[in-house]
Formats: sequence, structure tokens, C-alpha cells
Amino acid sequence: MVSVNVEAKKTVDLMIKKADELHIAVDVLGNGSTVIDAGVNVSGSFKAGELYTKVCLGGLADVGISIPGDLSEKFALPSVKIKTDFPSISTLGSQKAGWSVSVGDFFALGSGPARALALKPAETYEEIGYKDDADIAILTLEADQLPGTDVTEAIAKDSGVSPENVYVLVAPTSSLVGSIQISGRVVENGTYKMLEFLHFDVNKVKHAAGIAPIAPVDPDGLKAMGKTNDAVLFGGRTYYYVESEEGDDIKSVAEKLPSSASDGYGKPFFDVFKEAEFDFYKIDKGMFAPAEVVINDLRTGEIFKAGYVNSELLQKSFGL
Repeated sequence: MVSVNVEAKKTVDLMIKKADELHIAVDVLGNGSTVIDAGVNVSGSFKAGELYTKVCLGGLADVGISIPGDLSEKFALPSVKIKTDFPSISTLGSQKAGWSVSVGDFFALGSGPARALALKPAETYEEIGYKDDADIAILTLEADQLPGTDVTEAIAKDSGVSPENVYVLVAPTSSLVGSIQISGRVVENGTYKMLEFLHFDVNKVKHAAGIAPIAPVDPDGLKAMGKTNDAVLFGGRTYYYVESEEGDDIKSVAEKLPSSASDGYGKPFFDVFKEAEFDFYKIDKGMFAPAEVVINDLRTGEIFKAGYVNSELLQKSFGL
């Protein structure tokens, strides 16, 4: 079976080779592990954001950035485009932010291929029937500080690899690369909701694509989190190609999948989070989904569309 760590390593090698032109920094720590700074002490770049997002997806997706072609639109921003023929593995088996990395005073949400070695969380890998057995571990961290050897040692131990075979990429939410990689989760937001909320077998999703605007960079971490989430919730468009079975209600899946189908829909995420006293457990998780969904049933040829892009809420969120 394809290895997300081996595939992602090709992109990591390219990032290391072109670090200067990507405006990123590479540091080999005392234990031999490699840390790539994509926005903590450096500016990052559009291309770095593309490559970082591809690493998150286990190297199993095409990632690009498009510039709005129709200037007559009321509101348009550069957008991240995702295409994958390995939807469940690339999104849930790699990109999902499923690893809480906590070592001493360091804490960050971890995404990327190393999750498939450490099986974090194990239930996800049981449900999609996947695990990796590579001897290298690649993890991306959404954090405002860079990890030290204690963190990479812990990642190595949980992943079952040597520290010198650990590669950690770091980008804060409040950075250009951070904004890009979060919008790049547009497809994953949909597969996550399919699996966790609609209990639909995501292995039936054979191909997927998506596009979402890149949220404006905000130096305030909490506000940046709100804007980046809203880029997908109110501006993300996704396309899923599903090989259904007799009895599958694909129309119902499509209708329940968009963010607008959630009871918590209707306000920018920062406002919702603030009203919940910044407690994630008080928030309707069903709102974390693309704005618009199109599903093509490959067995019947039917196509279903639900949800819509809400430019008014996007503009409110972004402060336009």
C-alpha cells in the first residue's frame, strides 16, 4: 500500500533544497531530527504554502493557488486548489489534525504522515483501514514556537523511528503558510464530517477536489483561527466522486454535509467561539464543513449539490 511518509518526503526534500527562495528556514537539531520553520521566524511564501499543504496531504494530492479570474465578483481572493485520487488516506489518514503534541511547555496540533505511524487517533485508521510502516516520520505542527529535541524525540518514539528520521514542519495560524494550509483542508473538512457525523464509509469516495479562498493573515492568533476556519465554512467548494452501493442515500449525505446544514451556522467562527467562552466543547462541530458540496454518484451517474458560498459572512469575518 502507498506510504504517505515516503510520498511526502519527496516534497520535504524539495523544500529543504529550495529553502532560501521559499523564505523558510531549515535546522538540524542535536539528535539529528530536522525542523522546517515555515512562518515562526520567517515570512514563508505562497509556494511554501502549497508545498506545506501537499506534505499535510501525505504527498497524495495536487495543490495549487489560483488568482481570481473574474474581477466582476463582489468579493474574491487568491484560493487554494486541491485534487486527490486518495481521498480517505490523504485527508483522514494524513491531513487531519489528529495528534495533540504535548511535551513539557510545548503544545501543538499535529497533522501529516507521521500520524499514520503513531496511529493518532487509532479509531480513524481502523475505520479507513490504513496504516503506514515507513522508517521516516513527517509531521506538520500548527504552532507559534519551534520544537526542540525533547519534542522530536517524543514524535520519534510514538512513530517507531529514529530521531534522525524525523522531519517536523511548523507554521503558525497567523502566517501566510498557516492561512494557506488551513484553506487547503477544504476537502478534508468534508470527508471528516462524512465519517464522524454522517457515518458514511469514506473509502467509497474515490476522487475529490476542492477550492477555498486564502484568509487574510492576522497577527492575532485567535482572530486568525476564526478567519482561516471561515474561509472553508463560508467560501469552500468541494467535489466528491462516490462509488455507492445499493441502499446508500447519497442525496441525504450531500444535503447534510455543508456547513450551512449545521445548527451552529450563521456567524463568523470567532464570534461563535467567543460566545462559547472559547470552549471548543460548547461548539457544534458539524459546522466544520465546506460551504458548498457537489457529489457525483459513480454507480448511478446522479449528481447532487447542496450548500452555498456566503460572501457576506466571509466579508464580515475578514473585516472588509
